[in-house]
Amino acid sequence: MIYNPKYSLYNLGESHPFSPQRTEMLIELLKEWNILTEPIEPNAVLASDLEVIHDRNYINTVEKVSSGINVEDINKFGLGNADNPIFEGMAEGARYQVGGTVLGAKLLMENKANRILQLGGGFHHAHNNFAAGFCIYNDLSLAINEMVNFGWHVVYLDIDVHHGDGVQEMFYSHDYVMTISIHESGEFLFPGKGWVHELGQGSGRALKMNVPLEPFSEGSSYLEFLDKVLKPALSWFKPNALVVQAGADAHFADPLADNLLTTHDYENIFRQIIEFADKSCNGKVLFTLGGGYSSTATPRIWALLYLILNNLDIPEYLPKNWKNHWEQMLGKTIPNTLHDKLPAYEIIPRREEILKINKDVIRRLMDSVSQYWI
Repeated sequence: MIYNPKYSLYNLGESHPFSPQRTEMLIELLKEWNILTEPIEPNAVLASDLEVIHDRNYINTVEKVSSGINVEDINKFGLGNADNPIFEGMAEGARYQVGGTVLGAKLLMENKANRILQLGGGFHHAHNNFAAGFCIYNDLSLAINEMVNFGWHVVYLDIDVHHGDGVQEMFYSHDYVMTISIHESGEFLFPGKGWVHELGQGSGRALKMNVPLEPFSEGSSYLEFLDKVLKPALSWFKPNALVVQAGADAHFADPLADNLLTTHDYENIFRQIIEFADKSCNGKVLFTLGGGYSSTATPRIWALLYLILNNLDIPEYLPKNWKNHWEQMLGKTIPNTLHDKLPAYEIIPRREEILKINKDVIRRLMDSVSQYWI
């Protein structure tokens, strides 16, 4: 496990949904269960290290405004808005989190670990020269770039409910990187991208795969994706490592999206990803965090990921001390159990129609890429 308390410097504001409190809740939960291992603390990357991914002028701008220096036309860099406000220490906090993801890649390459959980990062919306969607520096792209320079083929899997546009863009023409994103359709949700026809270009053609789901998609659509897309993609591409952005915002209680996963679905998804990694790349998998804006659901989902990665039993109940403390802090009711009680939500009237549409999306994607997979 990788974590540095300085990750909390990346704090976009008390009312901002991308809060370090989510990770704090997770860590306190693991401590209460007495299962928290001593984390490896990464160093921050240098601003100059980011130049292989980001434009130098953009980096200089982020570093300046983070130090309180006024910069004109800040909006063209995607900064100074509600999604990406300017705050003191944001560059340093982001560079620490980037350092954590890069460290995870190095541990895999040096055979010092196989399954790695980085308790931060997942900034998949950061672009070469502008910030977006709560993200300023793209940790995932820098870590993947390290692996590629090492000679590895990498599959990047993004299960965040928002399309992993920044990572896809960075490697759109690259034949050593396959990007796979399953997300709520851009027709309804930020960033408005991630269509089936976005297949990559040049030598990267058919190595960029997107599954845009209908709103209110359920676990059955994700299982279809795992079986019909991820499994054959890994089997064909034969990567050296799998990098997973494990956003938790496809949960039914998430306030920023519409999909309807439960904690049971997330457990199934995590287990299948790890099983596929064991078979396709000798178990080498790096998970980062990401989106997830339900304070009562996100820590439970990431706790499940921690438990599964460490082959630990799944507790039925949450610790009373933890539950009582965070209910007081949040002013919200937290479930008694780690897993959602089923049924977790009312049945969607269009359930069969939504599943059919999603299956058709998957069929069209596989029809498009299979002609290249020879």
